[in-house]
Amino acid sequence: MEDVFEELQSDPKLLLKLAKYRMPFGKYEGRLLVDLPEPYVVWFAGKGFPNGELGRMLAITHEIKINGLEYLFKPLKSL
Repeated sequence: MEDVFEELQSDPKLLLKLAKYRMPFGKYEGRLLVDLPEPYVVWFAGKGFPNGELGRMLAITHEIKINGLEYLFKPLKSL
């Protein structure tokens, strides 16, 4: 978890990017990652996140959701 928060602190634009990042495939294709249902993100965490940027973004989304920090995205969604 600390790695995720350190990453967000070192790159403030990452949070804005995550706020606009959409799921590229599957049942929730086109949905913002931050709007994915928590059980789906937790399932991905158990199965293993994909490689690359999507996996990194899903891992950050997972940490944000399990720590109840979704409220951080409300002001960012309208930017």
